[in-house]
Amino acid sequence: MTITCSEFDYIRRLVLEQSAIVLEEDKQYLAEARLSPLARREGFDSIGAMVGSLLTKKFDGLHRKVVEAMTTNETSFFRDFHPFETLRKSILPELMLKRASSKELSIWSAACSSGQEPYSLAMLLQEHFPSLAGWSIGLIATELSAEMLARARAGRYSQLEVNRGLQAKLLVKYFRQHGTDWEIKEDLRRKVEFQIVNLADYWPPLPPMDIILMRNVLIYFGVETKKRILSKARQLLRPDGFLFLGGAETTFNLDDGFERLQFDRTICYRARKA
Repeated sequence: MTITCSEFDYIRRLVLEQSAIVLEEDKQYLAEARLSPLARREGFDSIGAMVGSLLTKKFDGLHRKVVEAMTTNETSFFRDFHPFETLRKSILPELMLKRASSKELSIWSAACSSGQEPYSLAMLLQEHFPSLAGWSIGLIATELSAEMLARARAGRYSQLEVNRGLQAKLLVKYFRQHGTDWEIKEDLRRKVEFQIVNLADYWPPLPPMDIILMRNVLIYFGVETKKRILSKARQLLRPDGFLFLGGAETTFNLDDGFERLQFDRTICYRARKA
């Protein structure tokens, strides 16, 4: 299915209004790829017919499905790998020493998509930090899309999805097979708390965070929205906590309250000391 320029302009406005995400003008191909399956599922013979229906009514479930289809991000298990190695070798050991008296850690996977990132974190903790068994670990994962969050909670992935970034030994240890799919075992799923959060809008009460992973999501927002999100993230971080962004993202010229840290190939950020 194809989409006209005027239809795409409407979709861009809708997505911006509801999520603050900016769809660039050259992303028309992406709209066709993501909205064609949705249009078919909803009984329309074209994207244009679906857009025509959207224009005749107030914001409802179909509008929400369109926004969610256009704001779903790419993800994989242990994506980019080196940030997880930095967490394992440097950051988690440092935080464990500092939190030895309270035995509490809070980690937030923001914009978690279908859940591979928080489950990767849960496996990392389980595999390499057995001494955390008696700790209170808060592992929170949030996402704008209700559909993606439902997938994440279910913890069920295709063979292609588990082939991307996941070691065979972890697949065997933490998943059980269901036909051609793989499902994360319940004891690991229980370690992650999932919530719907629109980063560009109101944030529900969240505990002070030791680690925030907000990777590959700021690139979709305009400058002012990025500034608001980074400011709120900085206020949520503990003074010695760490913020992880995507490889193409930075706090530079957006929030001077952060200092940049480098661990080998990994860049992360910490609030500047007053």
